[in-house]
Order: sequence, then structure tokens, then C-alpha cells
Amino acid sequence: MTSNERKTPVKIDFVSDVVCPWCAIGLASLLKALELRQRDLKVEIHFRPFELSPGMAADGELVMPYLRDKYGLTEQQVRENHSLISQRGNTVGFRFDFNDDSRKWNTFDAHRLLHWVATLPDSSKPMMLKFALLQANFTDNRNVSHHDVLVAVAEECGLNGQQARDVLEQGLYADEVRNEEQLWQERGIRSVPAMILNDQYLINGAQPPQAILEVIDRLIEASH
Repeated sequence: MTSNERKTPVKIDFVSDVVCPWCAIGLASLLKALELRQRDLKVEIHFRPFELSPGMAADGELVMPYLRDKYGLTEQQVRENHSLISQRGNTVGFRFDFNDDSRKWNTFDAHRLLHWVATLPDSSKPMMLKFALLQANFTDNRNVSHHDVLVAVAEECGLNGQQARDVLEQGLYADEVRNEEQLWQERGIRSVPAMILNDQYLINGAQPPQAILEVIDRLIEASH
């Protein structure tokens, strides 16, 4: 029996948005948990689209007034939430840089780009691009709805920039992304991040690595 045959297969559907701070924390937590069990698992991660603000205009909105209006928060409450998010990010190695110029963006094109990358032969690229988009938005405050930014991030991940631009400018994978979004909503996903392991176990929200690890260990135990 080979080492791969002894490993427990785990398929993870990671439903998220690239302008969701808890999704960045959730993904970093997932990666930490998986690292602790990498000798025991054969992991396959699929990034599934979810738009927090599908009607967001092309020029986006400043985060502060957007959150105040959407959730009825005071400016102080928003700042306290951002401080909490930054602290949680630090615990899993993800850096946030919230400031008064931070904006929410429309993410439909980013999801189209992620769908394209998942069709490529190199299985490492979807994770690279997903993480790079989260960092571009939250760490570097780049406009992840702008095609030039998306192409640049793709190139930073070693992807073909012209192919990425063609996907964006030709409107490719739009139907596929919309169909996937509808599918996961029909399956009951109303908030993100949501992680579905082997079509059986649902982990809602940005759980700490230990909580994710407990579910992974249940999967390993059940496979033996």
C-alpha cells in the first residue's frame, strides 16, 4: 500500500467571497488545520463563489459608511469590529490593513477569474490566486474589481496575464459562476465562509484551526 492510499481523502468546498474578512480568516485557519494533518490527508479544495454585495457599483463603496448603513453600526463599532478582525487575522497569519480609504468592491469578475483558474492543469493555482486576491483586497487595499488589478494579481501567481485578461474582457464563465452561486444558495448557504467536507460536514463561519481540526479528525476516524 502506498502512502497516498493510506491517506484519508477529503474534498472541501470552500464557499466564500474575496471581500469577506472572515473568509480570509477562515481560509487561513483551514490551512493551519490541514498542515497539522498533512501526513494523514489527501486534500482537494474547491473554491465556490458567493457575492456579499452582488449589486455593488463598479467604483465600489467606502467600507466605513457601507457597514454603518448596512448593519446600523456607529463608526466606533465598525472600528472595534475591524480591530477584532485584525487580531483574529494575526492569530492565523493573515494581515489586515483597514483604513478610512478601504473600499468594498464588486467581486463577480474575481469569481470568474477563480473559476477559470480551476479549469487549468496546475492544481496549486486556485489556492494561490484565492489567497492573493484576499491579500490584494485586505492587506494591500487594491481594487479587486478592476481588470488591470486582477490581471496583475494573476501574473503575480504565475498565470498567463493575456489569458486572464481574455477571460475578464470576454465575459467568460459568467453563466457558470451564477449557476454555482445559485446552487450553493439552494443548498442553504446564506453566509460565508462555509466549508463543506466530503459533502457531509458543514463548518460555518471563521472557526479557529482547532475547531476545524476536530471535524477533520472525525473524518479520519470514520475512514478507518
